[in-house]
Amino acid sequence: MGFLGKLFGKKEEEKAQATPSVNVKQAASAAQIDPAKVGLDGKFDESGLAKRVAKAFDDAGLSDNVGLWVAQTGSTVVLKYNPDAAGVLEQAKKIAMTVDGATSVTAEPNS
Repeated sequence: MGFLGKLFGKKEEEKAQATPSVNVKQAASAAQIDPAKVGLDGKFDESGLAKRVAKAFDDAGLSDNVGLWVAQTGSTVVLKYNPDAAGVLEQAKKIAMTVDGATSVTAEPNS
């Protein structure tokens, strides 16, 4: 199980497998929703960006054996992390910025 399954559950993993490639800009335009709210299936999802970032981490082979969590505030990706995730944090930031709908990335130590 990768980031997507750990953070959002098996149902979201299954959704990602059923619709492996969503054109976020096209889906957002067609449904008239914010690109940050486009889910894994191209439909409205309040946590759509965070889920797509978690999937991008999995697709990139980023280790999910560290304390790293993904959330979002609007179009900002919020990475919360434990000290053991420091080694993958920069890579995670770079990956997150490549996901459609992400305008910035912040990292916060998990308290």
